[in-house]
Amino acid sequence: MTKTPHAATYLADLTARIGRLIEENAASIAAAADAVERTAKSDGLVYVFGTGHSHTMAEEAHYRAGGLALTVPILSSTTMVHEGAVAGTVFERMSGIVAPIFERYPMGPNDVLIIVSNSGVNTATVEAAQIGKAKGATVIAITSEIYSKQAANGRTRLADIADIILDNGAPPGDATMSVPGSELRVGPISTSIGAALMNAVFVEAAVRLQSSGVSAPIYLSANMPGAKEANEALIARYRPRNPHL
Repeated sequence: MTKTPHAATYLADLTARIGRLIEENAASIAAAADAVERTAKSDGLVYVFGTGHSHTMAEEAHYRAGGLALTVPILSSTTMVHEGAVAGTVFERMSGIVAPIFERYPMGPNDVLIIVSNSGVNTATVEAAQIGKAKGATVIAITSEIYSKQAANGRTRLADIADIILDNGAPPGDATMSVPGSELRVGPISTSIGAALMNAVFVEAAVRLQSSGVSAPIYLSANMPGAKEANEALIARYRPRNPHL
């Protein structure tokens, strides 16, 4: 018998959820891969934005070994957790926070904007989607349909605006495991599943690009042979448009 039965249950549940992603999101993953492929062929960019813990998805995509170099994180400490998580929770619910942040990123019709929000209803998230649409970008949401529908209470959701929805299937509140003897729940899943969904889209797009004769802009791990030269070429190509390189 395992000495960590609750950890085992959590991991088994998470594994099962990830295993169902392609079945539950097949059409959306295909559509998102289409959008990223088109963007790459047009020399566009894939921007990634989230607030609170969801901002980690932007960092996951950025300068990532095995990841696409055309990804640009949209980062501002106002909407992140490392310089004031409590304040950030207030800010992400305030109207007007996102617009000046997005001014730093020259988004256009050839680009994709991936917005990650589990609840999908915070003001900053919704306004980000509206800005992306207004600029002509293809907006992809990574969100929980069941959670956002419960949390909306008549408000506009990220899923109402996005062109493509990748549903992470997370329950309301995100945590999946009950704590015996209490009403508490533990074990969030939105980050793990969000990363899996996003990288699944990038994998599909990268292989399609390479198969069509277009070199996929993929970073190599710094310790791999030829990484220095390959990565330097990608950095030179994308640094003028990625303020975080």
